[in-house]
Amino acid sequence: MKKILVAEDEDAIREFVVINLKRSGYEVYDVNNGTDALAAYDNSGGSFDIALLDVMMPGMDGITVCRELRKRTDALGIIMLTAKAQEMDKISGLMNGADDYITKPFSPSELMARVDALYRRVSLCDAGEQTYCEELKSGDFVLNLRNRTLSKKNELVELTQVEFQIMEYFFSNSGTALSRSDILKHVWGEEYFGEEKIVDVNIRRLRMKIEEQPSSPKHIVTIWGFGYKWEA
Repeated sequence: MKKILVAEDEDAIREFVVINLKRSGYEVYDVNNGTDALAAYDNSGGSFDIALLDVMMPGMDGITVCRELRKRTDALGIIMLTAKAQEMDKISGLMNGADDYITKPFSPSELMARVDALYRRVSLCDAGEQTYCEELKSGDFVLNLRNRTLSKKNELVELTQVEFQIMEYFFSNSGTALSRSDILKHVWGEEYFGEEKIVDVNIRRLRMKIEEQPSSPKHIVTIWGFGYKWEA
């Protein structure tokens, strides 16, 4: 069963989200604050596939919840719900481990497109993709496609599922300039509604994890006005 945790303090929005998720076959557990969201995750034994978190909640806000969830797991898909005026919150959420964000107000079709796309990515690390048996090697880095892990000089680098897919795309196209649009379509899917800036934020997050000097990257190189290139 596809399980999703929804944390939203506005009753009308939460009910709208829950109804549409249930119609699409998701098992939904909903709460109206961040503290209850963390408790629900812990009490479930980490059995949720996706968490949908509102940024602005009383008490513990969504970004804090996101950060705490990421301390527990990299396998959980996390989507932030933000208002149009909360541009920095979008970036902050992504830098703290969120996979995507949806800007309010949003339509049922946009909601489900984002959730379904993330669920497909998260489910890759379950039984559906266990046929992988190879590794991709690039310099000091090894990408294990079966375990969906990245190591650098034999040290494990913790990646979210989105970050892993970006790295897999880089490794498969080493030395090739990839446009933001290419990365967006490959990782987030052809039907993705969002903006290309989500690519930039994820690249920034990846650089912090793998580069010796993130401000002067040697591996994930910027191609100005176009996109990025992986250099071993």
